[in-house]
Amino acid sequence: MSRDLSTLSECQIIERSIIKKYRKELWNPFIAAVKRYELVNEGDKIAVCISGGKDSMLMAKLMQQLQKCSDVPFELVFLVMDPGYKEENRLMIERNASLMEIPITVFETNIFDVANKTEKNPCYLCARMRRGHLYSQAQALGCNKIALGHHFSDVIETTVMGMFYGSQLQAMPPKLRSTNFPGMELIRPLYCVHEDDIIAWKNYNHLEFLQCACRFTEEYGNSSDGIGESKRQEIKALIKELKKTNPNIEKSIFSSIHNVCLDTMVDYKSKGELHTFTERFNNEGI
Repeated sequence: MSRDLSTLSECQIIERSIIKKYRKELWNPFIAAVKRYELVNEGDKIAVCISGGKDSMLMAKLMQQLQKCSDVPFELVFLVMDPGYKEENRLMIERNASLMEIPITVFETNIFDVANKTEKNPCYLCARMRRGHLYSQAQALGCNKIALGHHFSDVIETTVMGMFYGSQLQAMPPKLRSTNFPGMELIRPLYCVHEDDIIAWKNYNHLEFLQCACRFTEEYGNSSDGIGESKRQEIKALIKELKKTNPNIEKSIFSSIHNVCLDTMVDYKSKGELHTFTERFNNEGI
């Protein structure tokens, strides 16, 4: 017999919505990614990196629930980096963490100050600095992995952005080894979870989460078209438009990065080394 919702705390209702109402949309694809890509192993100590946005907050709850029911013992640290948030944004993260009963560990940096002074690729610089600080802090806490909240939609958009603006076929892998922090790995537990389903879960629970909260995000938010100068937002809008005539387009893109046929590629890179078509044609007889 199900429990009366009136007897549940807000946190319990949120957890129930993940396991019950949105099981097919959130819990099942989360578990599928963890198993398919072997993201969590026995003895892991994982720093779940929380930016305060909807994606990382949901990831934290999913990882918390996984720890409760998993036969594989592992540890979690819920790590929040303050890159220079305004006071109200920092308080929003702390309130949401308290509401969702996520025991956060907070550390501070000056990343926003540094990135905001850079006119060339400030978002890239910010992302690089964030990741470096997260790796460093997680390693200092004895963790061997950091978990980031990139989801299915991020994977799709990144793949298309690479083609359109980076002149390359490059995907976002579900996990990778750090080159600067030996022994550390990055995992993406939301790899198979769609952003639309995260938004639906957020709205169902009447939750408000933080966005990037830097001046570049504010410019995007104030733009008349809702896109601003963000190439990611342009790609997001394009995919949304293409879905009107091809509802399976995201699934097709996702499947394509799992079914790459190197024999048909002209040139490709592996471990930083370029393999040209003519080299392979002459030496391998392709």
